[in-house]
Amino acid sequence: MVGESVYRRGARRWRKLHRANGHLFQAKRFNRRAYCGRCSERIWGLAGQGYRCINCKLLVHKRCHVLVPLTCKRHMDSVMPSQEPAVDDKDNVDLPSENTDGIAYISSSRKHDNIKDDSEDLKPVIDGMDGIKISQGLGLQDFDLIRVIGRGSYAKVLLVRLKKNDQMYAMKVVKKELVHDDEDIDWVQTEKHVFEQASSNPFLVGLHSCFQTTSRLFLVIEYVNGGDLMFHMQRQRKLPEDHARFYAAEICVALNFLHERGIIYRDLKLDNVLLDADGHIKLTDYGMCKEGLGPGDTTSTFCGTPNYIAPEILRGEEYGFSVDWWALGVLMFEMMAGRSPFDIITDNPDMNTEDYLFQVILEKPIRIPRFLSVKASHVLKGFLNKDPKERLGCRPQTGFSDIKSHAFFRSIDWDLLEKKQALPPFQPQITDEYGLDNFDTQFTSEPVQLTPDDEDVIKRIDQSEFEGFEYINPLLLSTEESV
Repeated sequence: MVGESVYRRGARRWRKLHRANGHLFQAKRFNRRAYCGRCSERIWGLAGQGYRCINCKLLVHKRCHVLVPLTCKRHMDSVMPSQEPAVDDKDNVDLPSENTDGIAYISSSRKHDNIKDDSEDLKPVIDGMDGIKISQGLGLQDFDLIRVIGRGSYAKVLLVRLKKNDQMYAMKVVKKELVHDDEDIDWVQTEKHVFEQASSNPFLVGLHSCFQTTSRLFLVIEYVNGGDLMFHMQRQRKLPEDHARFYAAEICVALNFLHERGIIYRDLKLDNVLLDADGHIKLTDYGMCKEGLGPGDTTSTFCGTPNYIAPEILRGEEYGFSVDWWALGVLMFEMMAGRSPFDIITDNPDMNTEDYLFQVILEKPIRIPRFLSVKASHVLKGFLNKDPKERLGCRPQTGFSDIKSHAFFRSIDWDLLEKKQALPPFQPQITDEYGLDNFDTQFTSEPVQLTPDDEDVIKRIDQSEFEGFEYINPLLLSTEESV
């Protein structure tokens, strides 16, 4: 598998910015009364009603942003560098020149590799935090914290035990201070809502409960202890075609479930495909999901994990569910070939960049390894068609049927598979009580700790943004009561 390189960078959103007269405007949702800096009228509406300059904080109507006569004051003393992202040319795509109006994109990292969210001064997470619980019902005091099993730039994931019945769960912990603008808040709400819906599908990680303190959000989710496909691929290099077929078929069922509910997943990759103790897959991490798409609806957010981003996203086109089937093609190629379809074998550092990777995805034909079967080659070409209209799975009304009837999947009994009754080709080894052998030791060797709360940071958090975050899943709770 690929080492540390551009091919394994985490998922990101590139935020759309509108440049006018030196300003860089970003769509903004206003909870309180706000007025346009040009016409002085109230900014009305739902969702992103107006624009705000990320540098000088000027608020305007969308219709007024190109008419603003004032030049942006880029270095206002009142703007702290940490409050808004700065434009960094190396992460931009299609950034217009300084003297032109237009649209730019800035990187908004969600999961950069190896970024810690906690600093040196650590203490146990329970210590001193019980007294500031906001939620009614479940809280930290109801769980034993066992081990760290993952982390990203905005969250860490803990293995926990619910004290009342000894059930094991994973707990995703998100710092409120990192959820500091409207897009971040919308992302948290979307992830929570998708987790809720996912609870009714056997191939998606579901939600047990949510609660919060003044400093953090907690999502308690199903614990899947067989490790992710990245973990297993790093040990096996590549998988037999029948293994890849089984996993791909279960992934198809999971994606179709989301698509039928108007959700684009947008972050399919080896790291997000988990194996349960029996060897069935479960998709996890819904932070990149887009909700609310009806038949024929599209969206335009530039986002994803670079190695899996579909050509239509890179071309700046409106897109729909097609991007998930492209990502499945990339993942199936990785499983069966043991490498990315876009690997560049070179010592040239200029070729280990996002720009070069995107160019390869857009322009280079996919070369299928000769050792793969004709059926495998055909299905990969179907999913990796650069034209979404011709891509396997993308025909209106018949897309999922086209996948199920493809020759590569002909040996799959879809009725049995959808009921989770098909026999998995591989069963992960669970050698201890928790199955921690299937998680990276860089996480499991960490102490179960979070940074202490900073009162100054807490004072700056608008707690009203997180009203209604609490949740307990009645479906999972009823299961618990029968245990």
